[in-house]
Amino acid sequence: MLTPRLLDKFRNEITPAMAKLFNYRNKLEVPRLEKVVINIGLGEAIQDIKFLEAAQNELAMITGQKSVVTRAKKAIANFKIRKGSSIGCKVTLRRAKMYEFLDRLIAVAIPRIRDFRGLSPNSFDKGGNYSFGLNEQLIFPEVDVDKVLKTHGMDITITTTAKTEKEAYELLRLLGMPFSKK
Repeated sequence: MLTPRLLDKFRNEITPAMAKLFNYRNKLEVPRLEKVVINIGLGEAIQDIKFLEAAQNELAMITGQKSVVTRAKKAIANFKIRKGSSIGCKVTLRRAKMYEFLDRLIAVAIPRIRDFRGLSPNSFDKGGNYSFGLNEQLIFPEVDVDKVLKTHGMDITITTTAKTEKEAYELLRLLGMPFSKK
């Protein structure tokens, strides 16, 4: 199997650059990507299950992997949600599929966002993970605009092995994430 382009870049360019920048003695000390989780929350799925099925199909097209249905943990009367009802779907990507998805996200999808000013560099948690949201699934070229029932957003979380926010920021910046100026 062919290695993903972003994985090649990580091994040949980013690992030496990170090792030099943070004075790592061993290449295994360099932070790396662990997983990417894409989550779609659909409150409308309670009234009509077609929205959930359409979102699952779109997520499968975007990621190349079947999604898992997420269910409500507890009942919320104000939103007419019962415990165990289907309220969204998610996909966890690892290894080659993760690098392929990130490559398409960085090179193709993010540049298609209207009025894009860069991703916020403040969305890192203390563990070195980065989370951001997209407003619509139509920025991915795999999604056919004519077949979309309803536009919806998605949350993307990139989990890294970095120990600090600075290491994680530098790793994602070198991978090509378009961050806005701080």
